[in-house]
Amino acid sequence: MTILKNFAAVAAISSIALAAHAAPTESLPTTGTLVVVPAYGEVRHANDQAVVTLAIEEQDKDKAAAASRVNAKMKQGQEIVKKEDPQASLKTQGYYTYPVYPEERVLPNGQPVKQRLPTAWRVGQYLEVTTTNLDKLPKTVAAAQKVLTLNGINFGLTPETTKKLDDQRIAATYKNLNERIGFIATAMGRKVGDAVLDTVDFEGSGNYAEARPAAAPMMMRMSKAADSMEVAEPSFEPGETTLQMHLVGKVRFK
Repeated sequence: MTILKNFAAVAAISSIALAAHAAPTESLPTTGTLVVVPAYGEVRHANDQAVVTLAIEEQDKDKAAAASRVNAKMKQGQEIVKKEDPQASLKTQGYYTYPVYPEERVLPNGQPVKQRLPTAWRVGQYLEVTTTNLDKLPKTVAAAQKVLTLNGINFGLTPETTKKLDDQRIAATYKNLNERIGFIATAMGRKVGDAVLDTVDFEGSGNYAEARPAAAPMMMRMSKAADSMEVAEPSFEPGETTLQMHLVGKVRFK
């Protein structure tokens, strides 16, 4: 008898559990709900512009002599670049003059010598070259390296190309917003037609390419023999740039 009572109790508990499990879960009401939806879009394009930084530095006990050589070689380097790439845009910048001091001496009492006179002068200047002639860029750089040194190169998009891609970037981001709204409506058990777009906030619309770091002063001077040496053409891969955009949409369900 006891076994039958226990069996009956277990059966009753099981029935209650099954009934609770089978009961439909009530959805929360969504009428008037405001949903904030972030969206993202991007477009990619092959780089069509290069910004090359060339440099020259000279060192001499005579500051004027060092400056004179820098001025002459910078002028020569500009002429070479203009000849190789007439359409390039040139900009000189970062002219500097630094004293070179001897190694710090220490007196017998352990104190360093307070007054030190410069033994030489470092003088240098940079040349920024902006060009869209990427096919001829290796030849142009190699020709300039007979006189100047290559300090850095960055590839990117021209302002014209960036402007043309802007409409594609907006379209891609807005499409992503609509897709997300559709997914959210389905998850909430609502139709997309029940959603009304309340606000669209475009938060990010710039080119997120990494900024170019400022050119650092060179620590080594060119040898005189390098002026007449032929320089092998460097290899460049322009790559591509990704333009991104972010927006936030506010959707209200009827």
